[in-house]
Formats: sequence, C-alpha cells, structure tokens
Amino acid sequence: MAAEEVPRRPPSPPGWLRIRARVRNPGRKAVIGAGLAAYSWIAAGTVPFSRNALLIVLIPGLVLAAIAYGRPPQRIPPPERMDVAGFSYWAICIAALFEWEASAFKDSSLWWHPALTTLIDPMLGARPVKAAAILIWLLTGWALVRR
Repeated sequence: MAAEEVPRRPPSPPGWLRIRARVRNPGRKAVIGAGLAAYSWIAAGTVPFSRNALLIVLIPGLVLAAIAYGRPPQRIPPPERMDVAGFSYWAICIAALFEWEASAFKDSSLWWHPALTTLIDPMLGARPVKAAAILIWLLTGWALVRR
C-alpha cells in the first residue's frame, strides 16, 4: 500500500536521549548564548590582522577541533546515487565566485570590477554587523561539529 512506500526515519544515534535532555535546560542555553554573544562583541572590537584578532579566531577553532576529535560523530552512510542537478547548481555558484575573485585579483581590483571582499568590507565596518557575522561563523562551526 501507500503507507509501506513512505521512507521511515533513520534510527537515532547512540546517546540521542542524553543529548536531548541537555538541550532542554533553558538556563544553560541562555548562558551559552550570552557567552557567545559577548565573545562575538569582543571579537568585533579587535583590530583586523592583529595578534588579538588571530587569537580570537584560533581559540574557537581549537575548541571545536578538540570537541570533534574527542567525540567523533557517527558516520552518515553515503547516498545510493548522487543528485547531479543539485550538485551542478552548487558547482556553478562556487565556480562563479572563484572566477570573480580570480579576475579581480588579476585586474588588481579596479573600481569597476571590485573583489567580493572589497564589496563586503563597508558592511562589516559597523561593530554590531561584524559581531553578528562572527556569531553566525561560530554557530556554523558548532553545527558542523555536531553533524
């Protein structure tokens, strides 16, 4: 019947209930969120390309690397077949970004063909925007480690 053809959810990884119980603690989430927001605000105030900015980037990277090394995630089995259309969309976007940066580098980033980093720099000049970008960067790193 039609109900038999519906794919079922994959089994939960070991320790799923333990992780779920920790997430339900709202006080802990609030403290971690406030700590990440404060860290992002402090990081946004550092001078670019300085020793402090380097440490601000290295510390979360080392923490996430230690967590990933200490608790490796369960491997997700590869799909039976690859979605060629979805892959091609991502490949075209990445190739276009690389081409944009390479041509801007070749042309010494003239005013009529700026690099993407030159276009983003004015937006990241404001400290709240820069802090939000750093917070998104931290949360993305955590999502990759959790996966």
